[in-house]
This record gives sequence, C-alpha cells and structure tokens, in this order.
Amino acid sequence: MENNQIKISQEITYFNTSQDTLQTIYLNDWGNSFATKDTPLAKRFSEEFKTEFHFAKNEDRGYSVITDIHQNGSELKFDRVKDHIDVIKVELDTPLLPNNSYTIYLNYIVQVPNDKFTRYGVTSTGDYNLRFWYITPAIYNGAWKYSSNKDLDDMFVPLADIDMEITFPLAYQLVSELDKKDYYQVKGNQVVVLSGKNRVNSKLFLNKESQYRDIETDFFTIASNVDDEDLSPMNKALVTDKIAQFLSNNLGDYPHKRLLITDIDYRKNPLYGLNLLPSFIRPFPDHFQYELKILKTGLRSYLENILLINPRTDQWLLDGMQTYYLMKYVDEFYPNMKLAGTLSDIFGLKSFHATQLDFNAQYSFLYMHMARQNIDQPLSMSKDSLLKFNENIANKYKAGVGLKYLDDYLGNYKMTGTLLDYLNTNRNQEANTNNFKDFLEATATKDLNWFFTDYLQTKKYIDYTISRAVRENDSIRVTIKNKSDANVPISLFSFTDKTVTSKIWLENIKDSITISIPDTETTRLVLNHDQIVPEFNVRNNTKTLNKALFNRPLQLRLIKDIEDPDYNQVFLMPIVEFNNIYDGIVLGVKAYNKTVLRKPFYYKISPQYGLKSESLTGSISLNYNQYIDDSSHLYNISYGVGASYSSYAKDLFVTKFTPGVQLSFKDKTNLRANKRQYLSVRYVDINRDSDPSALLTSETNQPNYGVFNMRYNHIDKDLINYSSWFADMQFAEKFGKIALNYEYRKLSKNNRQYNLRFFAGAFFYNKTYRDSDYFSFALDRPTDYLFDYNYYGRSESAGIFSQQLIIAEGGFKSQLEPAFANQWITTLNGSMTIWKYIMAYGDIGLVKNHEESTKVLYDTGIRVSLMEDYFELYFPVYSNLGWEVSQPQYAEKIRFIVTLDFKTLLGLFTRRWY
Repeated sequence: MENNQIKISQEITYFNTSQDTLQTIYLNDWGNSFATKDTPLAKRFSEEFKTEFHFAKNEDRGYSVITDIHQNGSELKFDRVKDHIDVIKVELDTPLLPNNSYTIYLNYIVQVPNDKFTRYGVTSTGDYNLRFWYITPAIYNGAWKYSSNKDLDDMFVPLADIDMEITFPLAYQLVSELDKKDYYQVKGNQVVVLSGKNRVNSKLFLNKESQYRDIETDFFTIASNVDDEDLSPMNKALVTDKIAQFLSNNLGDYPHKRLLITDIDYRKNPLYGLNLLPSFIRPFPDHFQYELKILKTGLRSYLENILLINPRTDQWLLDGMQTYYLMKYVDEFYPNMKLAGTLSDIFGLKSFHATQLDFNAQYSFLYMHMARQNIDQPLSMSKDSLLKFNENIANKYKAGVGLKYLDDYLGNYKMTGTLLDYLNTNRNQEANTNNFKDFLEATATKDLNWFFTDYLQTKKYIDYTISRAVRENDSIRVTIKNKSDANVPISLFSFTDKTVTSKIWLENIKDSITISIPDTETTRLVLNHDQIVPEFNVRNNTKTLNKALFNRPLQLRLIKDIEDPDYNQVFLMPIVEFNNIYDGIVLGVKAYNKTVLRKPFYYKISPQYGLKSESLTGSISLNYNQYIDDSSHLYNISYGVGASYSSYAKDLFVTKFTPGVQLSFKDKTNLRANKRQYLSVRYVDINRDSDPSALLTSETNQPNYGVFNMRYNHIDKDLINYSSWFADMQFAEKFGKIALNYEYRKLSKNNRQYNLRFFAGAFFYNKTYRDSDYFSFALDRPTDYLFDYNYYGRSESAGIFSQQLIIAEGGFKSQLEPAFANQWITTLNGSMTIWKYIMAYGDIGLVKNHEESTKVLYDTGIRVSLMEDYFELYFPVYSNLGWEVSQPQYAEKIRFIVTLDFKTLLGLFTRRWY
C-alpha cells in the first residue's frame, strides 16, 4: 500500500473457439496505459485539453512491469505491440489448435495510477478503486480484437471463470461483484478468496471506510455507493426493489448474486441536466433523482454482465438499450414528469417552452444539438472516433430514440418483448449489430432496412415537409416532400382544432409522394407531431387548411428558449454590458430568433444606451449557415451582414458595416482532429466622427474608408502542440497590404511551454504614409482601423487602458520607436516557462519606413500567464530603451491581456466536448 503497487501471480487458460490455429496470442494490459506521456491514453487526454495527466507527478502515473510469462515450464517471448503500449503480443511455445486451450503463467507488478485521470485508481485518501487492473486475454473471432485504453471503459474481453486470492491490510474493506468464497487472516493481513462464473466485469474496491450499502431485493443484491439524496433506509429499499424488478422484467434474470452500482460509473456517465443543478435546487422529488441515478448506472452494469459485445465497435447497441429503458421507465412510472420538474409550475417559468417539455424530450434534443451544428456522427462509428459530446451524450440518446422510433413505427410489434427475447437468446454469447438485425427482421412485419442503413450507418438528417394540401370532396390530397437524403418512415397527424383525429405512417418517400386521406373536418395537418422521429427541422411540419396569414402564429418570448414548432418565435433579452470606457455600462435589449438549437438563419437587433456616453448605440446582424453534407472537407458556408454603432473615443462614434462570407473546412472523416481551416472574404465600411481637436492628417481629414479583406486561417491545436497561421490581404483606396502570421506552441515532457510567433507584413501601396500611421503596421499596439479587436480604451494614449495588450502585428510588449512601419515589418516573438505560469519572453524585429533605414528592435521581460490568451501580465526588463525596470514610472510600462467576454471564456471549458 505504501507504494500503491499490486504484485500479481496469474494463471490464464484460454479456449480457442475459432477454426484457426494460433501461433501468437494477445493480452490486454491496460494497467500500462498510463506509463508515458505518449501512450494512446495520454494522446486522448491531450486532444481533449485535459491537463491533469500531463502535469502529474511521475509517481502518480501507473504502469505494469512483467517479470516473466511462461508455459509448460519454459519462458515465452513477448513484446508490447507497436503504438499499443498496453497490449502484449506473446509467442506460444506450441501452436494452439482449434477447440484446444493454452495455459500460461504470468508474474508482474502493477503501479496503480492516481484516480484523478479516469476516476479509477488510488484516491487522495488512500482508497483503491480498480477497473481493468490486471491482464486479460484479448478475443479472437477470426481476427484479434484488441485496443488501447482511451478512458472509454470499453475493453472487449471474453467471458471468464475467475478465481482470485487477494491479500491486503486489515484496515481495508473489499467490495466486488464476485462471490466471496473464503476469508482468513495471515501475518497482519487479510486474505479474501473470490470466484465467479461467466464474468465480464471484475471491478475491485478497497476502502478504509464502508461506502457501499448492500440492499437485498427479491431478485438479487444491489451494492451501491451512489449518493442517496438523503432518503430514509425504507425509501431506499423500496426504490431499489422497484428498480431490481424493472431490470429483471425487462432484461431477464440476472445471472449473478450481486449487481454493483458505483458512484464512479454514475459520475462518468451521469444524467446530464440533473447533474448540473446545485444541491439546493431540487426541482425533482428526491426519490426520482435517486431512482434514475440507480437505474441508469444499473442498466449499464446489468447489460455489460449479460451481453458479450465489443463496446468499441457496437457501442450503439448497449447505449440504445440503456436509453430506451430509461425512457420506458419514466413513461411507465412518471408519465407526467416535465423536463424542468416542479419548475414547470412556477409563475414566470412555466411560460417557457423548455419547462413544458416532457422529461424524455431531452434525448432527441441533445442529439439534435450536434446535428444542427453538422458535427453529429454515425451510430456505427467506432467509439474512439467520436467527439466527446457524441460519445457521452448525443449518440447514446440517438440510439435509444431510434429503438423507440422502431417501436412506434412497428405498432403492435412490442419492441420491449423483442429486446427481452434477444437478450435471452444471446446471453453469454457474442452479440453485435448483424445478429440484432437478423433477430428483428425475422419477426417484424415491416421493412427495417432503413434503420440499419440510413439511421445507423450515416449521419443523414431527417427532414420532411407538407408542400401542398387541398380539399377534394370528402378527402384531402396531401403532398409530402423529403428535403434530405434519408429515406425513413414519417408519421402524419390530422387535427380538428386541437384534437388528433388520425395518425398514419408513410414510407419510402425518396423525393415526394401525394396521398389522399379522409376529411373529418380537418383543420390542420402535422408531420411527426409527437416528435418520435428525431427530425432535423420540425418548424416546417405544419399545414393549416383554414385560411390564415401564417401557418404558425407569431410569439414573443422573454429570454432564449427551446424552439416551439407551433410558433414563429422572437426572443427579447435585456442587456447589461461593458464594451469600452467611452460608453461605460450599456443597457439595452436584443431581439433575435436564435433558439437553444441552432438554425440555418438567425438575426439579432440590439439597441443599447451607454450610461457614460449618454448616447444610443447598438448593432444588427443577419446570418445564414449552409452546412455541406458531402464528403469534401468543406462543411459550412456562412453568409452574413452586420452593422454597429458605438463610441471609439470620448464623444466620438463609429459606424461599421460588414457584409461577408466565410468557408469553414475540417476533416469530416476525423471530427476529433482539432485541425480547422477558414477562408473569409468581407468588405468593411467604416464611418467615423471627425475629431476636431486632433492634428489635421489624412486620417482625421478623411475619417471614412472601406477595406476589402480576404484571410485564410489554418489552426491545429491540442494540449501538447499548437500551431496556427494565417495569410491576410487588404485593399483600400489609399493602401494595399499583405501579412503572414505563424504561431507555434509546444508543451514539453518536463512541463515547459515554448511559444514562438512570427509575423511579416508589407504594403503593396501606401498613399497615407507621409501624414499618418493609422493604416501602418504597429510594433506593439495596432490602431485596429477595422475595429476587430476588443479594445476597452482604443483611443487612449495614457492611463491603464493604454496598457492593454493585444498580440497582433508586431506583438512587442515594450513601447519602442519607431512604433509603426509604413513600408514593411517582420518580427519574432518567443517565450518559455521558467516556473509554472511564470515565463521569460523576448521579441526581435525589423521595421522599415519610407525614407528611413531599417531599424532593429528588441525587448525582453517576464510574462505571467494566469490564463493563456485570456489573462496575462507582461513586465518589461530590457530593450532598446535599456534596463526598463530601473526607469521612472515603470508601472506604466507593464502590459496586460484581459478578456471579459463570457462566451470566449466559456470556450475554454467546452472545447474538450467538441
């Protein structure tokens, strides 16, 4: 215990159930996946910007050391698989024939990692929560099925008969799903003998204090340490028995005596929404929250113990069943539960559409959150290729919604009974998508091919609309149009006023179909009214048969809401902001149509009043996003036009008008890659108030100008390596210029960060250089004539706001002369870690102005990076000015970077999910 090490002596007997003769075998050794900063697990952490692993102490990382592997008394050759440091390749002493078995013996030591990486490991209090902690054989079913640990809890292992003898100190208590066969003490330690037949899970918990509660039910024992929401023992027992009965009735008899439901597993895959609420806000009954936590975690553990499935390649099947039964449970026991719980009854809140949605509406909604951004991924895609949000939430929910979709579409088919039959038929056998498809098609009365092709294997979105509906005698002739490539069933509802009079399913609509339905005083037709089908756009599903100005009436709502397909919604949001020191605090309101889920077209009108400038300011923007669904790397084209009016100096205002288009590129075959490219083209029209107190220059004499701007950005970043570059061209009446910016960051294995930035810019032509540097390249503080940067005091030449630093153009921190370049400039900025967030920086550059010789400039100093790119301080030390620290008024030389924009800061926390 003092070294956090497990010494293991192990015997493995493996049966070759294939028809192939095996010369070599593979073993899963996920205990070694923490060994270095280059393992697949470490790279996964880096991709998701998880810093804990890279900055951890060496003793906190885990590894395994194998001392020997032998068979029949002789040593076997073994090695770790290239690019899979946690998989072992072993050369057998003799070939393993079909229907024969091998027995090998291993001796090794496992260094247990800290639990802060994956929640499994040794805790800060010395408890041990272990999963995938010992070596297991990989599965061979015509090919070896091994994979590296990527914190996905998805090791594919064969069913095993397990016997363990575990020796550990007396101060600990052991918890396991395995059956306890014997117990005794020896030499101040305790020994527990465990055994289990046909097992997949072998989690092991060693705790100093009792954390788990065993509750006997009529079906099996549930051992859990999930937060009980302060329920009484009686209520916990009733809830637990209720869930055990639900699991047994729907999934079949549990094959073991104990079902282990752990708080770790719940926290790794919580009920999103419930887990975000602070403890003092309880919109749901305590027993409801506890039930769903136990149910969701119990469903996963139950399914893992009865289905032998490759969770990396057929994950959707486990996810689908888990989500399907979560929805079924709520439908059965809490049919009136709303998404917001009791908040849906509170005055002021109950007017929000979000609070009136059924609890189960969240599953389609959270899947659609990704689909509306064109970053959803097929259900059949390998689990380690999914974005974190898709892997944890969207794909799980789409899979469950898909099974419910099938259930409703098939009518009297009874999906619940079919799933139970499937689980019983495939118990203790390998299950996969193919045999699930065969099982369903053998008993279904309708064609299901669409589900296993378009729904599972592609990310084609579903979108139908009623293009035409006319009355003809006693019937209605309806034309349904398919607006996407997905050919799946869709339901059509008929309404008389607010009453549903019929529902029919329509199939095989490749382009459009026209049907006739009885006219029972029908006033309205609605596609997918119950939203069983996870449809991309439900705002175009309604056709009103009576004369009306709009198919959907206009609705005004205060604050952003979830879209209500029955209305055309406009949202009003009060605004309190600080954008610059000239307007001060601004108060206003914005009117917009942007809901929680993205729309292709959105607008925002935002009138504001500056309390300091005592003037009306504001902005307006119109945007249209076109998502590209083909196989090219172009995934989005954004068209937009915007206008704004704000202060740029005391009592001086600027109007900016910008039409433009941006093309966004990413690797659609690998959305996890953090590489992005953008090509933007825009025209920036600036109209400024003239400053009568300023010296007369071309810039003040002609304050209005227009600039054509084209830029290409390339960004590729993760925690370890960050690279970004852009090429920018600008053309105006009085100048034309080009600029190149390249930035590279590297986090080394010894936790030093190195930053390098190169900038070069030159004018094609410059007609203003004799009178003004307004359009010149800046060494340390760009004039920002395009009004792109978030300056809080852009016109300040003294005071704290003049010291705001934005790393652009020259990127210098000291204020040197010449401060501008009206011909060309090239600079190099660098920094490196001294200790933690304290860095040394240095800049060097060449500045060339017309009618002057080239100047060489440099500066050095200390950089305090509390939050990189968001909150930093720069302390100049030495430059062309000499030792700046010894010069008067040094405090005025200190520069700072600060970001007060909440949306920008939020990106720091959401980037690992997308």
